[in-house]
Amino acid sequence: MRDLLQEIWESLRRNKMRTCLTGLAVAWGIFMLIVLLGAGNGLLNAFLNDGDSFASNTMMVGGGVTSKPYDGLKQGRRIRITDKDIDILRQPRFADKVDLVSTSLSRSGYTMTYGRRYFNNVSLNGTLPGDVEMNRVQMLAGRFINDRDIAEKRKVIIITHLHAKNFLSGDTDYDKLLGQRVKVGNLSFTIVGVRHAEENRDDRSLYVPYTAVKAIFGLGDEVDDITFSFHGLTTEAESDAFENQVRTAFATAHRAAPDDRRAIWVWNRFSQNLQMEKAKGILITALWIIGLFTLVSGVVGVSNIMLITVKERTHEFGIRKALGARPGSILKLIVTESVLITAFFGYIGMLLGMVACRILDATVGQSKVEMFGQSIKMLDNPTVGIGTALGATIVLIIAGTLAGIFPASQAARVKPIEALRAE
Repeated sequence: MRDLLQEIWESLRRNKMRTCLTGLAVAWGIFMLIVLLGAGNGLLNAFLNDGDSFASNTMMVGGGVTSKPYDGLKQGRRIRITDKDIDILRQPRFADKVDLVSTSLSRSGYTMTYGRRYFNNVSLNGTLPGDVEMNRVQMLAGRFINDRDIAEKRKVIIITHLHAKNFLSGDTDYDKLLGQRVKVGNLSFTIVGVRHAEENRDDRSLYVPYTAVKAIFGLGDEVDDITFSFHGLTTEAESDAFENQVRTAFATAHRAAPDDRRAIWVWNRFSQNLQMEKAKGILITALWIIGLFTLVSGVVGVSNIMLITVKERTHEFGIRKALGARPGSILKLIVTESVLITAFFGYIGMLLGMVACRILDATVGQSKVEMFGQSIKMLDNPTVGIGTALGATIVLIIAGTLAGIFPASQAARVKPIEALRAE
């Protein structure tokens, strides 16, 4: 084996330019594959990251303005969703699918102060206990709104960890703030919890009991929206059918046309999640196809170089066979050389690709764009798992081995007398 490796090394050393060009094609192929997959993952993470902030099996219902006349009423009528509409979801036709129900009532544009520290443009979001599960609120200290807060209309508040860190001058022992009081506008609230906030979004919502917001601002029964979770749906078709049933029920209750999507809007997070997963699969497949075609160029390069090598060394192979070398030894020589070139330069390309992904994360990944009123990262964690990178490299090595088999078999079949005549 040592003699074989020594012989391959001498061959590569004598043909430095040929070896470097072959290695460049291989390294470039795996490098581009890793970078493409990393950038694709970063793009997907940036746009799909919001999906982790709420349970996918939820729907949100709200009122709009009618776009057509119905039941003797003119178009252009505003639909007011009230807390009494929660009873619609408790009807027998929905009871077997609906789980948790919550509602929200927000007021924004306030300044929150704690001692000498303050935050501008925060919003009070009145909600119910079920919101912690449906919107996947991650509590870092204390608790969320509970039933007793709702019943007693308590003036308690859940702030974000970004607020808390500022109040504590960078300290992350958020328990120190529990029981402390903050002012939101001219209102005083007791801190009972600290939640995690997404730093790539302008998340300034402060959670308070829904009943407290109604009492403080003297509001009636109107709400911003109603959110509920459900179970028993598995396909997009089932989800869309259930969505239409919900819209029809709310429209009927408010004397609006059942097919008037402007009168009653429904945000179906389940269908949206299924569509995102489908789009994610398509994008990943496209990236793999592009990357693999780039990878193939490297494999073709290896195959071409091996063919040239066989042509150049035909005379040498003839002498070997004349001296008693078996076809298997020549086959082994060519294939081993192909594998070593592919493995070595493929590994270098993999390492450079992963470094490039880290550079992308440190540069482009820190940039943000404004979309839908939120600040979103352009790339979020644009990296490739070590398993994927190694798997792609192994595929390249296997492909390089196959690329070397054909020229190797040609070399093994050459007749000594014909090889000795070759120039």
